[in-house]
Amino acid sequence: MVSLQFVKAGTSDALVLNSISKQAFDSDVEVGAASSGGPPGYQSVSFHIRMARMNHLFKLVDENGVIFGGAMLFSQGDTLNIGRIFIDPQHFRKGYGIFMMREIEALFPDVKVFTLDTPVWNARTNS
Repeated sequence: MVSLQFVKAGTSDALVLNSISKQAFDSDVEVGAASSGGPPGYQSVSFHIRMARMNHLFKLVDENGVIFGGAMLFSQGDTLNIGRIFIDPQHFRKGYGIFMMREIEALFPDVKVFTLDTPVWNARTNS
């Protein structure tokens, strides 16, 4: 695995993260989704900009600043909702999702409850 960092994303990252989000969620048709699509805002640059401004948008980057994926995190008290995690499809099955989950847990050491919804039919994301 390349050297990775999981950090807050800025508004300047929104275009790249939006593209990765769209590709990642649309690829779910390959693992059981009825059609392409994703959660609300998954293909909206303005939504990703808003999430960055609200400090909910994070990115997974390598040492050269190349973005591999992202996540939206919503903290409330001792609960953290992992709104979504998405990885560039060319980097699926390389352990990046597990890496992001570990980094999320490390970034929020006081959180007692982590929530994440993933469709039952999606074997790729459930693993």
